[in-house]
Amino acid sequence: MFGNLGATEILLIVLAILILFGAKKIPELAQGIGKGMKEFKKAMKDVEEDIKITDGDDKKDKK
Repeated sequence: MFGNLGATEILLIVLAILILFGAKKIPELAQGIGKGMKEFKKAMKDVEEDIKITDGDDKKDKK
């Protein structure tokens, strides 16, 4: 993912984030991102379960 970035570039990105958002906002941003990822994973799991249920119903109808 960060194969082309060196240590200097990563440090500059981190400093830019600190300047833009401030040290107090970063934990809030990280928490929001974490919650968003959790909801996304839950939605993906629900969709996969729905697909499995639908696929099972289709197989029963064909028999």
